[in-house]
Amino acid sequence: MNWMKRPFGRRASAPEVKDSRAGPMIALTGAGRARWTPRDYANLATEGFGKNAVAYRCVRMIAEAAASAPLVVFADGVRDDDHPAAGLLRKPNPEQSGPEWLETIYGALQTAGNAYVEAVGDETPQELWSLRPDRVRIVPGKAGWPEAYEYAVGGRSVRIGREADGWMPVMQLKLFHPTDDHYGFSPLEAAAFAIDVHNSSGAWNKALLDNAARPSGALVYASKDGERLSEAQFAALKAELGEAHQGATNAGRPMVLEGGLDWKPMSMTPADMDFIAGKHAAAREIALAFGVPPQLLGIPGDATYANYREANAAFWRGTVIPLARKTAGALTGWLGGRFEGIRVEPDLDAVPALQPERDALWARLSAASFLTDEERRRMAGVGA
Repeated sequence: MNWMKRPFGRRASAPEVKDSRAGPMIALTGAGRARWTPRDYANLATEGFGKNAVAYRCVRMIAEAAASAPLVVFADGVRDDDHPAAGLLRKPNPEQSGPEWLETIYGALQTAGNAYVEAVGDETPQELWSLRPDRVRIVPGKAGWPEAYEYAVGGRSVRIGREADGWMPVMQLKLFHPTDDHYGFSPLEAAAFAIDVHNSSGAWNKALLDNAARPSGALVYASKDGERLSEAQFAALKAELGEAHQGATNAGRPMVLEGGLDWKPMSMTPADMDFIAGKHAAAREIALAFGVPPQLLGIPGDATYANYREANAAFWRGTVIPLARKTAGALTGWLGGRFEGIRVEPDLDAVPALQPERDALWARLSAASFLTDEERRRMAGVGA
């Protein structure tokens, strides 16, 4: 029989020979390489924000806290709540209020490392819209700076370029990335390994519970005469194990071993793995990447701050306030191309969480008798 006819001919069956040293063992589970979440927005958003409670809570806490500090407009150094830019920030578009719009921006920064805002209007912006970061692509110019942005959805794309006077209708706000010139680096990506460990711990715990909370192992068939299980015996034993001893409904059912069968555990128990401590360590690492004190998330084992109030104050000082000021500065530079002489700042006096610090500041200024009233007002940040 030549090689062309071989697929259509009859193949000679090879004699069945089991030479493996693991032949007498029936392994129920096996170990493999670690599998990490791909570093793209869709997978990170699904595995991190969508399936991990710690990362989800961190993103929500940062976005909601930063959005609770309203943005105010100063024109020629004086706060002007009636300025058109101030009204635009209070109601950026017909579908969203100011805090809702800001929450989408801060949430995009935490999950993607980039946030994009599009201004709609003829001469001056009439509406501000937040664009989904995974749908935006930067088109760099000859000098390396973005000359346009492409927004693609549903198989269609639109290019938004600079206007005749050089103003860009799209503002990009990004977090620092050490190896990318155009896109930012998100805390969600930095915490990806810890998120995978935390998610895998939950999945392993669920699988263990479904398997009657028993670790995996193997049935070893030991025969004095060296005989082995036949294929029929092997298949029947494997089917019996799957039907009668696996699953939550079979929890606690005793296993009867006969004919030289012996059970050998092949994995560590939760106590051997220090399961709870390892899961809490992964949760603390996730919180560290986002800049959220673990005490605010209810994660035990962390006593960096004496109480909840100190942890909350550190969260605002180290994470929320810098993010709000960064956004206000970016809006100042961007909207300044259409509203001359304005400055955007977060109104931190309107944040209840910072009231204890303001009370302490006012008490110190009141006790400083060597300062004039004008100096006290300036140091308190309330103006002349």
